[in-house]
Amino acid sequence: MKMTLRWYGPGYDTVTPEQIRQVPGVKGVITTLYGTKPGEVWEEKDYLELKDILAKSDLEITGIESVNVHEAIKAGTAERDMYIENYISTLDMLGRNGVNLICYNFMPVFDWTRSELARPRKDGSTVLAYNAEKVNSLKPDEMFGSLSADSEGFILPGWEPDRMEDIKRSFALYEGMTHDQLFDNLVYFLKAIMPVCDKYGIDMAIHPDDPSWDVFGLPRIITCKENIVRLLKAVDNVHNGLTLCTGSLGSNPKNDIIDIIKSAKGRIHFAHIRNLKYNYDGDFEEAAHLSSDGSFDMYKIWGEHAMPGYGLYDRALGAAYLNGLWEAVTKADKGE
Repeated sequence: MKMTLRWYGPGYDTVTPEQIRQVPGVKGVITTLYGTKPGEVWEEKDYLELKDILAKSDLEITGIESVNVHEAIKAGTAERDMYIENYISTLDMLGRNGVNLICYNFMPVFDWTRSELARPRKDGSTVLAYNAEKVNSLKPDEMFGSLSADSEGFILPGWEPDRMEDIKRSFALYEGMTHDQLFDNLVYFLKAIMPVCDKYGIDMAIHPDDPSWDVFGLPRIITCKENIVRLLKAVDNVHNGLTLCTGSLGSNPKNDIIDIIKSAKGRIHFAHIRNLKYNYDGDFEEAAHLSSDGSFDMYKIWGEHAMPGYGLYDRALGAAYLNGLWEAVTKADKGE
């Protein structure tokens, strides 16, 4: 296991590589070329520049989150083959430069949905939260306005202004689309990129839908064990795998995360390990990693002005706690 932190890059993240390097056990980052748009071919010089910035702090790029998938690929329009070729070109460049992990998602229009970016907790910390009643009362553009107002001036991944400007056209692409059609489009995409993944040993780790149900009438398909297993079988290649995100899958209390882990054995290439607290049906909030703080059995956030959900303390404390868990598991396996 490699302990990493998410980093959005210079100009986008409040945390610096120098600070990340000081977190015990952290040797690398999961990052992206955040200024690129879905469908663009990544320039090698831009990637190498990012890699060099991190190397100066003795950090490596251990994976990419994300190389965003263009809506034409998800919707299966006439342009999808062109955008798939662009995607393959980007994977080829990353593979040549030693990247072997890509976290991506296949959610139509929105990468994730929350109704609040800073819900206060009893200890004074703030967390991202979801309230179904509030979300269902808003139109998509109203949701964007609400999140933008609460973002404290930061650009939120998945809710970039340029992506939201064309929201009506994006929604039109999915009018009448079924879950099976969206699933078939995902399989089409994966089968097309597997040869370049095989060539360089690139693991594609799909991120579960967040939350794990349809939002604004848009179909979502990576929501439960049955759908995950179905995808792994449909493209039965070791490089077609899963990002185990406990927060996304755990948004639905019916999902048995331990069972999902067992069902996807050997195909979990990446993990987002976080805790959630269920308040009542349709309302949940993100919690600290300690099992006692949330609703998950996993065996803080304070006073920092940072990107919502991605402050230095959030990431550092999570990494430190997970390092402790990992040490315990490793020693137990060795009989120490």
